[in-house]
Amino acid sequence: MRKFYLLVFFFLITGVSNAQLLENFQNQWEEGGKTTWFESNDRLKLPLDLTSFPRSYFSFEIPEGTVVFLGEKLWFFAERDTILNTSLEDFRKLVNKTTVDLTLFKSGISTDVVSAKKVLKLERPIEVAEEGMPAIEKLGLNRQEIKDFFIFSLVIILIIITAYKSAYSYIFTVIARPISLLNAEDFSDSGSLQKFFSFDVLFFVLVVNMISALAMILSIVFFMETWVESRITINFQNLMIGWGIGALALFILTIIKFTTIRIIAYLFELGKVEFPHFFYLLRLVLIVTTALILVLAYFIMNDFYLTKIALSISISVFFWVYILGIFVLFIIMMNRLSFKKYHLFTYLCIAELVPFLILAKWVIVIGG
Repeated sequence: MRKFYLLVFFFLITGVSNAQLLENFQNQWEEGGKTTWFESNDRLKLPLDLTSFPRSYFSFEIPEGTVVFLGEKLWFFAERDTILNTSLEDFRKLVNKTTVDLTLFKSGISTDVVSAKKVLKLERPIEVAEEGMPAIEKLGLNRQEIKDFFIFSLVIILIIITAYKSAYSYIFTVIARPISLLNAEDFSDSGSLQKFFSFDVLFFVLVVNMISALAMILSIVFFMETWVESRITINFQNLMIGWGIGALALFILTIIKFTTIRIIAYLFELGKVEFPHFFYLLRLVLIVTTALILVLAYFIMNDFYLTKIALSISISVFFWVYILGIFVLFIIMMNRLSFKKYHLFTYLCIAELVPFLILAKWVIVIGG
């Protein structure tokens, strides 16, 4: 039974990636070029066996600014982040040997920014360039610019959160703790969050929108790369500007949303239900978005080429968690408040469910 589960897991993984992994050479790179302990590598060498799995394919990921040697021969210079796909048969014809060393030269290069695999098949057919040379695909995104932007933004967010926690430790503890999604204390008469338009609460909302804007900017960059690059250059400066504008725009939209919820609650004669309603879902957004950012941090730093897939899955998870959150909110309000069920259901549909589904459909159309 254990072997059966492992076999099922293996086929699930290979089904998602669309290419069965035969060998992963990530741990076989030989580092070189160090003259002292305090200097970084400038060379990586990978010995390749061209006899095993003769019908397989090589897939390499090479960072920007790398000089690539095949044996003792200069092969090419990677002007940008590059994917190299070739069949083992074509690769062997190119070098006319059964073994060869692939050597990468770049100051500060490490195994964290390169990838080398042998797969059974590629996700899409490869093209053959001049003189039988394997196809080289230059990635549109500058990996280092994305990493610098992500790390710098994350540091800024952490600094602001630390400062906020020091200044408003009670509010931060009340709003940020995940257990509040279960006990729903704000729906009691002694709920602590009853003033939305106060500096401490608005500042916390801004922090949440900064985290959300970071996820939004990364989504736009990865899913709408061609559209973005046709208008601006995707570099550190423009990403930071976009992040700032995105955070401010989300902050304004959040205030508009709260005001809309208040108006709808007034029309349905539900009293001051907008406060616990809004902050309950705000906590949910904070927790899920933070988890999404942590997932992206892993893939951006380790497996950059899988970031788009991870982002797509994370957004899908966010969608279903938010829908589940609306349902749980309905259950809580139904048990804690003395309002008719159809009033609550209609209220949540107008205030949350319908706008969220419209937004989700718009996101799918834009990103599709």
